[in-house]
Amino acid sequence: MALHPDRLLPAEPGVRAIARRLYDGVAGLPIISPHGHTDPAWYAEDAAFPDPAALFITPDHYATRMLYSQGVSLDALGVARRDGTRAVTDGRSIWRLFAQHFHLFAGTPTRLWFEHSLDAVFGITERLSLQNADVLYDRIAAAIATPALRSRALYDAFGIEAIATTDSALDDLAHHDAVRRSGWHGRVVPTYRPDAVVDPEASGFSGNVERLLAITGEPATWAGYLSAHRARRAFFKAHGATATDHGHPTARTENLPADAAAALFGKVLAGKADAGEAEAFRGQMLTEMARMSQDDGLVMQLHPGSFRNHNPSLFAAFGPDKGADIPKATDYVQALKPLLDAVGNDAGLTLVLFTLDESAYSRELAPLAGHYPALRLGPAWWFFDSPDGMRRFRETTTETCGFYNTVGFNDDTRAYLSIPARHDMARRVDCAYLARLVADHRLDEEEAHGLAQELAYGLAKRAYRL
Repeated sequence: MALHPDRLLPAEPGVRAIARRLYDGVAGLPIISPHGHTDPAWYAEDAAFPDPAALFITPDHYATRMLYSQGVSLDALGVARRDGTRAVTDGRSIWRLFAQHFHLFAGTPTRLWFEHSLDAVFGITERLSLQNADVLYDRIAAAIATPALRSRALYDAFGIEAIATTDSALDDLAHHDAVRRSGWHGRVVPTYRPDAVVDPEASGFSGNVERLLAITGEPATWAGYLSAHRARRAFFKAHGATATDHGHPTARTENLPADAAAALFGKVLAGKADAGEAEAFRGQMLTEMARMSQDDGLVMQLHPGSFRNHNPSLFAAFGPDKGADIPKATDYVQALKPLLDAVGNDAGLTLVLFTLDESAYSRELAPLAGHYPALRLGPAWWFFDSPDGMRRFRETTTETCGFYNTVGFNDDTRAYLSIPARHDMARRVDCAYLARLVADHRLDEEEAHGLAQELAYGLAKRAYRL
């Protein structure tokens, strides 16, 4: 099962030869990982990962959601319940269950990421099965007990140049402080994620806002609330942050007069806002955050279009981020207009748009990013961060907004070992796309080499100011 050197490259021999040359020029470039969900404690404490299941399976909702869809319970996979308890704690039994169902991942990017990690990190070229599960488990367990397989050593082995975590607006960033105090050379930066204090429908919203105001010493007024955000953003920036991240249910924005915004804030803080008013408040805060980014230079990321926690019984038992976030249609043209009317022509602002609704790529997102100086397109995101999804992204956006109105690739993962696998996949898909343009005489090969470098490294580094 050794990984084929030409995986994901075009089948046509002539085009494949071009793609090989392009890929050879970018395969060894450093990794810029500007958006993801790895745990900052990994870099601060540099402890050994507990077992192969905790490394590959339990934290990865790509893996657990597929098994859940086939009747495997999250309890059996060792996923923690809301109260912190885990029904199964034996990593070997979880690994065996995963091996028993590994055939379910045929044709999925999860299998490609997993097998890339086995090969590149552990030198394992056998395909996982129930028959070899224990042997492979023991081999991986022995390896992760060594210093070479701890987070900081893997950072170097993976060729990571910079990696961003995603952190609550209320986080004290203690792990980031610990990394900096340690003197380690790795660059691990936080990202300001204020959803818990801007979404009136979030659990504990009022209490979260009270904490935000208490941390910053600001009064419970609209002006004080905005000042509290500015203070926290400055705190994050002082810890190395270059970006914010916003996971709203829609892309709706508002640009209300100050008195109307203040009245709306009072209503949501008192818990008296209806669903429409809650959505209006989220929309107003996107425009406010964009204005703050004009002032402090933080790159703004918007991830709308997810019906979060679609499975209520699963959410009640296990909490969020368990694979039940489902894409839904998203409007950008009308929804973003209030924000774009206010700040869209500012070339100093960078607003990176992501989507779970790929039908919007050619109809809305590419035309918007191809016009407004403030807009950039994020890469194909969850459900589309796959070979075919990435290819469709390039095919449906490039003719309208080009390459330079996109921001390269980010891995958006909690699964540490999948980071190099994901970046390698993106590099191969992009090189395959560029090779076809060369073969069609739409680019010359020298141009394609430069673009491949930009897509793999340069665009992300510049867009995220890393």
